[in-house]
Order: sequence, then structure tokens, then C-alpha cells
Amino acid sequence: MTDLAQQIAYFDSTFDEAMALTREARDYLAHQKRADFDELSAAGRLVASCESMRMTARVTQVVAWLLVQKAVHAGELTREQAVTPEYRLAGHSICEAVQPVLDEPLPERLAQLLDSSLRLYQRVARLDAMLDRVPGALGPATL
Repeated sequence: MTDLAQQIAYFDSTFDEAMALTREARDYLAHQKRADFDELSAAGRLVASCESMRMTARVTQVVAWLLVQKAVHAGELTREQAVTPEYRLAGHSICEAVQPVLDEPLPERLAQLLDSSLRLYQRVARLDAMLDRVPGALGPATL
């Protein structure tokens, strides 16, 4: 497999993973969240609500960044446009936080989604950082 084909495969699998996580998060928030939150204390509900928003922010940032890379690949944006701040991965101060502000137990499924969203966000943040280090180094943005 050529280097270009490997980059495309990696990008496509990352995009598929992000979309699957988006669906999982949506399903959790639409169907399971209420039952889980009913079992929490008031402080626990507050923390779980904040963490649900953090998960949503992570997934939204990742999908937006990946869509920009797809736009570059499709010729809809230039590489120069894609490295401007408005097209970069954002929300680092919120999205990279690992621990909730308060030490309250979270529902198991929410904790799993938070972990998955953090790992995906961190991986895409490393890809985004590559845009600063080596011009043209990132696969989809150079395809």
C-alpha cells in the first residue's frame, strides 16, 4: 500500500470513527441520559450535564476539523485556508480537560463516551498540530 493510500485509509477510518461516536453520543443523550441522570444527586446531575456538554464539544470539534480536511481534499478549500484559525481544531481548554470540576460519580455509559471522545480529540489534536510543524505533512490536507 502506498503512503498516500495509507493516509487516505487512516483519514477515512478516523472520519468513520468520529461519525460513529457522534451517533453513539446522540443516542445516549436522546435515550439513556434521562434515566441515568434520575439516579444521580443534584451535584451529580450538574457534573454529568457539564460532562455531556464537554463530550458534545469534543465530538463537534473533531467532526468539524475532519470535514475541513475533506473539503481540502475535494478542492473546496485550499491548504492555506485550512490552516487559518477559524478552520483549526478549537476548544482545547474545555475539550482536553480529563477530570470533572467536582468529584462526582458519572453514569457508566457517559464515562465511556467521555473516554472515547477524549481519545479521539487528542488524536485529531496531534494531526492538527502537524499542520504547524511541517507544511504539507498532513495526509488529507495534502491530497
